[in-house]
Amino acid sequence: MLAFAGPLVRATTLQQVWNLLCVELSAYGFDRLIYGFTRFATPSGVGPLEDALFLTSHDKDYFERFIGDRMFLDAPLTRWVQENRSGSCSWGQIWKKPQDLRPQEREVVAFNIAMGVTAGYTVAIPTPSPRSYALFALTGKRGLTQQDLDDTWARHGEEIEVICNLAHLKFASLPIDTARTKLSRRQMEVLEWVALGKSNQDVATIMGVSVPTIEKHLRVAREKLVVETTAQAIAKLTFLNQMYVSTSQPPSFGPNREATESLRSFINETDEEEAEA
Repeated sequence: MLAFAGPLVRATTLQQVWNLLCVELSAYGFDRLIYGFTRFATPSGVGPLEDALFLTSHDKDYFERFIGDRMFLDAPLTRWVQENRSGSCSWGQIWKKPQDLRPQEREVVAFNIAMGVTAGYTVAIPTPSPRSYALFALTGKRGLTQQDLDDTWARHGEEIEVICNLAHLKFASLPIDTARTKLSRRQMEVLEWVALGKSNQDVATIMGVSVPTIEKHLRVAREKLVVETTAQAIAKLTFLNQMYVSTSQPPSFGPNREATESLRSFINETDEEEAEA
């Protein structure tokens, strides 16, 4: 555990944390992972997917279908997470009781089996807010049965849950890159000054531009973040740990960039189809 926790504490990017986690969990027999985290859930659902963080080590085709096509919303383990909020669940515990599953849930199970996602565990991470959800879907290596993973969990399940919780806490402390259109450097700068209590006139003087220019930056920032007020924009960026972050920070890494790009592409296509209709 210390061999994982030590580098985790020192990690400064999502990439470093994700790589550490993938290597660590592979040693327990889990080589395909999905991590999902949102702070913008609603009473009736998980909230806009564009504001969520998704990390995956599954192949692109599986991710685009399961997450991009929103199949995960009908997954029986998603319902389990919403009902339990913390702890872990063997997939066999739910999949072996088809009579207890809804029709859409049975379809998701059939899709997973067809894609070779046949055995695993889901870990729900406890969060302090009812608007937050965090979970890990851990798929066992090909060739391993659910019984194999259940035996592993009986011996090491508590360790694996601790590893997942530690990784989540580290993810949640780092800047989160979502599928939303990124703000420009100037838009971020304006919001940061406003967050410090500066008026639009103050910010215009500090940045050497006109007040209408400041107002335009704020309006565009609100549009990109899909919020109504500047206060909401600041709150959203704060939740995503994007305020006062050095512009020299390394960019997002492969797995999450591919995941969010796939999600962004899907969302844009859906929006275009709805607009044409």
